[in-house]
Amino acid sequence: MTASSRAATFRGRLPHRGGRPQGGHRRGWVYAALCAALALLSTSGEARAQGSAKAGRQKAEKCAVCHGFDGLSKVAEAPNLAGQNERYLIEQLGNFQAGVRQNEMMSIVVKDLSPADIEDLAAYYAAIEITVGKIPGE
Repeated sequence: MTASSRAATFRGRLPHRGGRPQGGHRRGWVYAALCAALALLSTSGEARAQGSAKAGRQKAEKCAVCHGFDGLSKVAEAPNLAGQNERYLIEQLGNFQAGVRQNEMMSIVVKDLSPADIEDLAAYYAAIEITVGKIPGE
């Protein structure tokens, strides 16, 4: 091995052949592996967020007091949950459990929820279809 080929190997590239670096194929493989890893991570997150809307409907009684059984708020301070993004709901319920978000009522309600309960509730409220009627001013 010559000094120049050792230096090229040290820099993470294969030795030059015909005046062109031979590391291009490796970069393609690294890029493909990175894309595959990102796809796997996004898929595993979706698999984890696969709650049951049917089970969530049964668990939504406590939530319905403020957020409505239909996901439309019954209390001015509570947000509408109908049609909300499932991952967002899971994240926010987790934030209430962890104390990252603070709300006296939510802290009481979420403390006994299991991860499966949270996924089911999120699936239920995310599955509620919302429609827009007449838009004011049109």
